[in-house]
Amino acid sequence: MAIAKGHRFEIDFDAAFPLGLVMVGEVAPDNEYQSREDRSAGRPVRQRVDEVTGKRQWKVTVTDPSETNSKRASYDVTFLADVQPVPTTSEVLPGMRPIELEGLTAEPKVAGQGEFKYQSYLFRATGFKAVASGGASKSGRASNAAESTPKAA
Repeated sequence: MAIAKGHRFEIDFDAAFPLGLVMVGEVAPDNEYQSREDRSAGRPVRQRVDEVTGKRQWKVTVTDPSETNSKRASYDVTFLADVQPVPTTSEVLPGMRPIELEGLTAEPKVAGQGEFKYQSYLFRATGFKAVASGGASKSGRASNAAESTPKAA
């Protein structure tokens, strides 16, 4: 079975990011490159549109606390939405907030240069999910489910 280049795999947020994600900064439009000539001619800046979905692209920088290599811990996530996604959580430090993503997909890609190439992913999402308050994580949800399961006598 052949998988076409650029295939986007749907993935559960907790599977991709076991310790969650921290958003750094704000969500911004993902604009097309504009040359010096375009700027001097007064041409308008155009926002990129996803070829697959036809939705506008938005970018946000995130940090993955579960990544052990510090150089690979921060990267951009692309949102595909008609309007700018708004985070559902408050800042824990100035410019930083914990987030969860919905509609998450991962597209494999090769990153790095020369002999230092490695497997990486291009993550896309459709929006933000409300993060459980009180620090409930994946393990917290699992323990609640275990408590509600009837026990055999």
